[in-house]
Amino acid sequence: MAEDFKLGPLNHVGVAVPSLPDAIETYKTLYGATDITEPFDMPAQGVKVCFVNLPNSQIELIEPLNEESPIHNFIQKNPKGGQHHVCFEVADIHQAVEVMKTRGATVLGEPRIGAHGTPIVFVHPKNSNGVLVELMETPKGDH
Repeated sequence: MAEDFKLGPLNHVGVAVPSLPDAIETYKTLYGATDITEPFDMPAQGVKVCFVNLPNSQIELIEPLNEESPIHNFIQKNPKGGQHHVCFEVADIHQAVEVMKTRGATVLGEPRIGAHGTPIVFVHPKNSNGVLVELMETPKGDH
């Protein structure tokens, strides 16, 4: 089972921001982005998100909903925002969790539904050269 496991495509790069409207304006005016989703709240995760759709991937812009949000602490340390995580697709999130744990990685929490409506989990940055990695089950009907 573990020998069959591999990462799928890069799905998105998560960028924590102090203000979604300001970040959206930056991506529109500085980078010429034209396909940006409407922001939506994810109270269970303590964030408001939107996606900048690109030809080969997405940028997930993430704003904390409140001071209890895990993104709030990130913004406290990085007031202008910054890269928060990279997200790779996997065929089966439960297999991915099992393999990550077997290989000695620290999986943060249990699988939960992410912004794309599919199960996700995070792997601690200490296991990935300082990068927080999100693993997301490939949405059904994609790829």
